[in-house]
Amino acid sequence: MSNRPRRAPFLVAAITTGLLAPAASAQDISLNYDSLSSMEEPIAFELDEITVELSGLVDVPVAFNLDNNGPADDVEPGFIGNFEVSAEVQLKNRWRVGAAYFGQYATDANIVFDNNEDYTDNVAGFIGTSFGTVLGGNVSGQVREQTRRRRAPGNAVLAFDNFYGGLDDWGGAYIGRFGPVVLSAVVDEHGDFEAGGFFQRPLGRKDYRFSLRVADSHFVSDDLTTRFDTKGISAVGEIVYGSSLFDIGAGYERLDSTAIDVERWFLSAGARTKVGPLSLSAEGHYGKTAGDSEKSAAIGAAYDLARGLSVNLGLNYQEANINAGLVNLVYADSVQALASARFSF
Repeated sequence: MSNRPRRAPFLVAAITTGLLAPAASAQDISLNYDSLSSMEEPIAFELDEITVELSGLVDVPVAFNLDNNGPADDVEPGFIGNFEVSAEVQLKNRWRVGAAYFGQYATDANIVFDNNEDYTDNVAGFIGTSFGTVLGGNVSGQVREQTRRRRAPGNAVLAFDNFYGGLDDWGGAYIGRFGPVVLSAVVDEHGDFEAGGFFQRPLGRKDYRFSLRVADSHFVSDDLTTRFDTKGISAVGEIVYGSSLFDIGAGYERLDSTAIDVERWFLSAGARTKVGPLSLSAEGHYGKTAGDSEKSAAIGAAYDLARGLSVNLGLNYQEANINAGLVNLVYADSVQALASARFSF
């Protein structure tokens, strides 16, 4: 299992090269916006002229609630299963046309996932040309996936490491690769948008990656009383040396409503390394919103037993009680350990 998470599959091969620049490659696109993704190369096969790819994972976690603030049941088993399948065909003009589907079933007994629904899914269609790839469907996470800090190994999940604001599920997106630069943009069904890009290139024995993301979206407070229009900007810097990765991210966000305006800033950093079959990571986050602080930390470990099979550990902490006037924006207070057996394919 690689120290750097594999970019999840979406297309089969690189988009054809045109007069301007090569388009976004297959590995640059994914419909999996959750915290777990398969680390294995997808299974690929052909049906006549259609190329099909399939990847996924099965995870059996046990969560240990350590904060004594939750229910009396401090040990909770769970189950997670997801898959991503895509099908595409190349036309005579060398355009690639296809569709992809991601589905996931997860019990809500752990905090690895960002929702409490049993089953969630995303679907999208795409057209790839030498000028880039255009997508339509549940594409709200495309820019975030291109510009975010890397996911940590094991069951480590760093809370608050994103904007509060978000896009609606349905919309359109564009991703284009121009040498070492990848640019992306998403517009949702209500006109909110995100845009960003990253630059990645090795220099000497190190690999460097820098990304920038801007967003104009919306956020509803935890107490469901206030809807905010949000504007944010974030940047990430990353260095890979040997089997170790170090990164840092910073962001600023402004939340505006008819009753109150709020400013937020945050900083996240982490390090991870791989020694033989063992992967380790440590991350931390601190932010301020309306004078109140948000804090989180995550420690992760993964041990590879065989191809696709691993044992994973995580210790995740988050604390925030952010209020602006009479509005409770965000509340979180938990410490949880998570152990799981996972099989990726």
